[in-house]
Amino acid sequence: MPVTLHRSDLPPAPDLSAWAAMPVAVAVDTVPGACQIDPDIRPLRPSGRQPRLMGRAVTVDCHAPDFGAVLHALDLVQRGEVLVIAARGHRDHAMIGDILSGHLRGKGAAGVIVDGAIRDVGTLGQWDDFAAFARHITPRGPTGAETGSVNGPVPFGGITVHPGDLILGDDDGLVCLPPATWEAGLAPARAKLALEDRWTEALQTSSAAQAFGLPAPFRGRGTP
Repeated sequence: MPVTLHRSDLPPAPDLSAWAAMPVAVAVDTVPGACQIDPDIRPLRPSGRQPRLMGRAVTVDCHAPDFGAVLHALDLVQRGEVLVIAARGHRDHAMIGDILSGHLRGKGAAGVIVDGAIRDVGTLGQWDDFAAFARHITPRGPTGAETGSVNGPVPFGGITVHPGDLILGDDDGLVCLPPATWEAGLAPARAKLALEDRWTEALQTSSAAQAFGLPAPFRGRGTP
C-alpha cells in the first residue's frame, strides 16, 4: 500500500515563544494534559550541549524498515517544526540520518525525534541549531520507501502525538503539549519556576525543612 498523506488543515499557531525556555521537567510536573514521552528516547548530544527543542509536530508513521513516509514528509516540514518519526521502537534500521536531517536543518526545522533508530550521529552531533532525539542508534539504513503515513495521529514513546502538537525537548527528555494546554498551562508552569527560585534563595539562609515548609519531624528517643 502506498504512503498515505493525511490532510493537515491546522489553524495558524499562536505565539508560542513563552514555551521556548520552559524546562521539560517543569512542563511535565505542572501542565494539566502534558504528555511525557518515554525517557528512553534520549537527546543525541551530551548533557549540557544539547540544543533545546520546541516546535509543532509533523508526524510520520513508519513501517520499519521502510521509510517512505519520512521522504514524503520532507516537503511538508516548515521552519520551526519538529519531524516526529514513529517507528515503534524498531532498532535494526535507521529511519533518518545526516542527509535528510541536513535537508530539514537547511529548511529551518527545529529538529527530529525518533521512536526507533537514527544514524550518522557523528555529523548530527556537531549541530547546535538542530535537535535530535532517538531511542536507538544503528548504522544500518532503511530497506524500502513505499509504505507508511504522514500527518496522522501516531503512537510515540507511550503516548499519541497528533499533528500540530507542541513538542518540547531538553537534556531531561521530551514532552508533548496538545493545543488545549498551551494557554492554560503557562500560569502553573510559571508559578513553579517562581517557586523554584524561592526555594533556591531560601536554601541559602535557612534549613531545608524551613525552605520547603516541612512540618517538624518526630524525634525519637536519643535523637539530639
